[in-house]
Amino acid sequence: MRIVLVGISHHRAPVELRERAALSREQAAELADRLKGTSGEAVCLSTCNRTELYLADESGGDAERRAEAALLALEADLGPALYRLSDEAAALHLFRVAAGLDSMVPGEGEILGQVRAAYDAGATGPILDRLFRQALHAGRKARVETAIGESPASVSSAAAALAEQVFGELRGRKILVIGAGKVGDLAARNLLSRGADIAWIANRTADRAAELAARFGGEALPLEHAEEQLVDADVVVSSTSASGWVLERAQVERALPARKGRPLFLIDLAVPRDLDPSIHELDGCYLYDIDDLQAVVAETLAGRRREAERAESIVADEAGRFREWQASLDVVPAIASLRARAEEIRAAELKRARLSESERKAAESVTAAVLNKLLHLPTIRMKEAAAAADGVIYADAVRHLFGLEDDR
Repeated sequence: MRIVLVGISHHRAPVELRERAALSREQAAELADRLKGTSGEAVCLSTCNRTELYLADESGGDAERRAEAALLALEADLGPALYRLSDEAAALHLFRVAAGLDSMVPGEGEILGQVRAAYDAGATGPILDRLFRQALHAGRKARVETAIGESPASVSSAAAALAEQVFGELRGRKILVIGAGKVGDLAARNLLSRGADIAWIANRTADRAAELAARFGGEALPLEHAEEQLVDADVVVSSTSASGWVLERAQVERALPARKGRPLFLIDLAVPRDLDPSIHELDGCYLYDIDDLQAVVAETLAGRRREAERAESIVADEAGRFREWQASLDVVPAIASLRARAEEIRAAELKRARLSESERKAAESVTAAVLNKLLHLPTIRMKEAAAAADGVIYADAVRHLFGLEDDR
């Protein structure tokens, strides 16, 4: 079985391209189910920063073509931004993703849960099950054994840091949070920790808005009333799952006269984006999307580079272990066939021998012990060879020497 990965991420695709391939959890599960085919496996990982398709199939080339076609069906212009990896390289990439090493904000804590959710919703079998379980292990290990996850460790915390950079001081600044999901929750917490006033929580679901508003001391609003607070807000942070603009240019423009020149800072953390990009063209409006957080991230990298190197070492070791396991799958059938043939010969010879019941039991025990000792070292050597490039050659040689070709 081959593992193939086809995807896009923030490294090669700007947010205006990524948002066209962003999938909800339900859509990702449906796509994985379609891509698995009759005998394959598939997982779709879709976050703000990436949409990646992982497939395990007998035909790596066919699986890659199916994955590529699926992404291009979402957005025809993705072609130049697509990357393709296979087997060990695909495994190493996923382990780095799970550890937060491939994130826009290195070490961010949200990605591990997103990998877990993709795995839970995927159409997995023995290969991708092992791959994703080991990726989750690698991600947790990197966080436990290094300080890669130190602040700012999420897009939300980076957004709060950016707001503080713009205003210099957030104390007393009124914040309008649009979207009461996990990202909105984290954004509100980070802004509150820097002294901001979480004045309003606007959300499509009233109960969730009320819950967050009560926690942060703000006012809960229906999503359609968010515009009314633009006159008084200093910062707008939006992170909904809406498919269209939550705030359009005309809505913001109507609030500007009453603001009397006060700057309005807007951070769009959603993919697809919530805020009309042309808002940035309005006087006194400063709109930043998820890609603009790169500058904040760059300032945090220097102090965390050593921790990132330690985390890279951890995921490389885990990827090596996965490579050895995957390679061993090539020789397992040959080992099984060899043991089956030896057992067949042993059983046939015992059947021909004229032995009493007690003699047969003794012979069974002795011959089984001899067979196990005889095959133990070849089995170990074949598994060791599997980790090297000549593992398949060893397996083919064993099949030929013992006449196992017909058992394949």
